Amino acid sequence: MNPKFTADATLRILCNGEKTFGPGMAQLLEGIERLGSLRRSAAEMGMSYNKAWNIVRNSENKLGKTLIERKVGGARGGGAVLTADGQELLQRYRAFETEGKKALAQLAAQYFEEM
Repeated sequence: MNPKFTADATLRILCNGEKTFGPGMAQLLEGIERLGSLRRSAAEMGMSYNKAWNIVRNSENKLGKTLIERKVGGARGGGAVLTADGQELLQRYRAFETEGKKALAQLAAQYFEEM
């Protein structure tokens, strides 16, 4: 039997050596985009609202960009939407992730195909 080797990795963006953006943040932003709410996106992920809010705030601070626009509550409730910067970062990250995983698969084939 000839085993087929592959590789997998979690790709994160670091800013000055600190985790700034990764798959969890991308999933959180995608949920905001789909659900219109940070609270609902966090709940869907099994994450507390406070943790989600801290993750977003930390990422925004490190990047120097606002990623989500918060809507204050009221009779119809609050919500959140992605800013143009948030949409662009999410799109770039997903493209980076796709290309990175393709490159990793090629490297795995190159180094482990003969084993």
